[in-house]
Amino acid sequence: MRTPLHAAAQALFTLAAGLSLWACAGANSAAPDAAAQVDRLIGQAACSRDDDCATIGVGAMACGGPQAYAAWSKTKTDVGALTEAVARQRSERERQIARTGEQSVCMVVPDPGARCNSAGPGVAGRCELRAPAGGGAAPAQR
Repeated sequence: MRTPLHAAAQALFTLAAGLSLWACAGANSAAPDAAAQVDRLIGQAACSRDDDCATIGVGAMACGGPQAYAAWSKTKTDVGALTEAVARQRSERERQIARTGEQSVCMVVPDPGARCNSAGPGVAGRCELRAPAGGGAAPAQR
């Protein structure tokens, strides 16, 4: 038998779950224009060897630090423009965090480093994030 207390508790739970989903959706949609510009600047991240590749922290977490890392090509990317776009994206994300009061688990996202993934000699490769030091799959490329 459902009592008014059970109904109220269920309504409260539904409201809290909805707000949680709304907050998470907002966190993932921060700075779409700045994020798109970062992606455009990185482009194909073409490389021929590991030394052609580097990483850059992107986004911002509520506790500080980047949300993720992106691999980019030192030979094909305008580093000044990329740095400015990443700073703009981080700033927009930090404003969103301040505006929404978003909180996150305070953890350090380690820089995995980058490598050139090439099909073979003479074939252009693509810069990608390295697999974590502890093993496992490489982090998702931004």
